Amino acid sequence: MEIIPLGRTEFGSPANSGNSLSREEAEALLQDWVKNERLQLHMRQVARLMGRWAAEKEGLDAAAQWRWELAGLLHDADWDLWPEQHCHKIIKELEARAVCPEVIRAIASHGPRYFGVEPVSKMDKMLYAFDELSGLIHAYSLMRPGGYDGMDLKGVKKRLKEKSFAANVSREDIQDACQRAAIQQDELINFIIANQLQG
Repeated sequence: MEIIPLGRTEFGSPANSGNSLSREEAEALLQDWVKNERLQLHMRQVARLMGRWAAEKEGLDAAAQWRWELAGLLHDADWDLWPEQHCHKIIKELEARAVCPEVIRAIASHGPRYFGVEPVSKMDKMLYAFDELSGLIHAYSLMRPGGYDGMDLKGVKKRLKEKSFAANVSREDIQDACQRAAIQQDELINFIIANQLQG
């Protein structure tokens, strides 16, 4: 299925800077739009990683941490019901709800070669970085008797090299995202292992 580029690079209104949905509003939107439990788990995993990174690595306050988490939580919100409108539908919804343009732009740029929006801010770059790698590491956990227990960097890197493992996960995107965020892949893998929501 072909994903349609967004055709723009500006999102939301500067007047809405700092605005968020409440946790209750975000959860209601997630439940309403995403019926696939595996997709819900992926979105929650990326949300957790975004929030933890914002707190631990960026030193942001609670409100900013939640904006990072919100971007992760809703980045694939329209994929389940409207795959042909992926990114388009959730962006329009968040713009209509006067959400912070930083959050909307992060969602718009989480797949630059699909949506045509380059990750610019740290939030943009980290959402792009966590998205694919989080999925691969979760897939690896499912094939291990102990799940995440005892998982290490070496094991994940071995799976990354196996093109047939989690073949839908783009190794090219993972490498590109790490380069854009100026983060060593090993650091990102270790952070995900330590912080991933196990589900």
